[in-house]
Amino acid sequence: MSNVQPEHDAKRRPKRNRGCRTKLKTGCATCRIRRVKCDEGRPFCQKCIGTGRTCDGYDSPFRFCNTQPVDKARAGGGKSLIESKSIRGTLTEVPVLDIDDFTRYFSTKTLLGAKLDCDAEAEQVLQASLTDPHVRNAVLSLLALREDLENFPDGRASVAQKTSNYDYGVGQYCLALAGLASNLSSPGSSEAKSALICCQIFISIEQVRGNYTSLAQHIIRGLGIMHELRARPSLGALNQLLPAHHEQLPLLDVFIIKLFSAPCKFKDPPPAPDAKGTTPSECPISGLRTVAPDMRKELIGIAALTLEFLGKVSYVESVDSALRLLSDKAELLDALNAWLADLELVQKKIGSSGPELLSVSFMRLFHVILNIVLLRTLDYSRDNHAELLTEHEQLKDVANTVEEGVKAYRTFS
Repeated sequence: MSNVQPEHDAKRRPKRNRGCRTKLKTGCATCRIRRVKCDEGRPFCQKCIGTGRTCDGYDSPFRFCNTQPVDKARAGGGKSLIESKSIRGTLTEVPVLDIDDFTRYFSTKTLLGAKLDCDAEAEQVLQASLTDPHVRNAVLSLLALREDLENFPDGRASVAQKTSNYDYGVGQYCLALAGLASNLSSPGSSEAKSALICCQIFISIEQVRGNYTSLAQHIIRGLGIMHELRARPSLGALNQLLPAHHEQLPLLDVFIIKLFSAPCKFKDPPPAPDAKGTTPSECPISGLRTVAPDMRKELIGIAALTLEFLGKVSYVESVDSALRLLSDKAELLDALNAWLADLELVQKKIGSSGPELLSVSFMRLFHVILNIVLLRTLDYSRDNHAELLTEHEQLKDVANTVEEGVKAYRTFS
């Protein structure tokens, strides 16, 4: 009897082990489907790469859920996502955040209840922050500086009192910037992805700080990185189709367009008194809305078509289809030129004096960004390099105008 029982157990044991292997809860999606043990390498496992398979990555540890509106979350002194006591030098890991929670940090427009279509970008950032210290530094900086802004929306504490949140956020930002420089010195696939994700967060950080000139610099550099790494297919000098050099890179241009497409409710300052001390009865923005109520709507329409165009470029597979897309690109650039001409005509009709309205400057900023994105896409070459440089200078000029306007009247309502 003693010899039979072990043999019986030995026959049963392999079945139990095989059953365990079918219930893998970790590892990449490809290995889980194949029901094999994954080495869990990041960003792609070596078991897939070594066998010539496509590694489909890992499930996100972050979940989607509906969160309360910002005003309700903050009403009655509710706790923020980051406790102030944890910011003061002790927070080194990104708090566990829902996708919706983190998405609202991308833009200051969410302080007014605006919704951003950036869940995919938020998940990508949070996923990268688990393993990438530079991304983690950037995320911690954004969370701290945004909390500082929410506590002191007029910016007084950040300038005069230098709160611990602000100091911590700036310190983390400096670490992330140093990391970006390191990544760009040897841009492999993972370093390139990290650099573009960091650029994405830096744009949000500078918006929180009201530094739109620096924001413009990040946009220019980030889009340049995308072009250098060929994040999308493009046409070469002899109209040959060049495939994307790096797959699955963050599409920074799409993220930027989403940010600027979100509803803008920035409140313009009241009209300044004239030389006689008389305050105009009507703010010029009202005149703009009366003469051309659809100016922003038209620009958002062009932005939506641009996103559609970029999506088609990402999946172009033949020279013929790429050449057809060039006509779409030309139409979009013509539409942007026509929109700008209409804006100039409207402002001429209104005939307002003084500095340009902040809401108009924001539209101009978005207009230039769309121009730059399109010029960089599909057939960028030396022929349009001079035009692109001109647009870069224009972006810096408009960004400076916006920055001065924000500093003069930084009030959310």
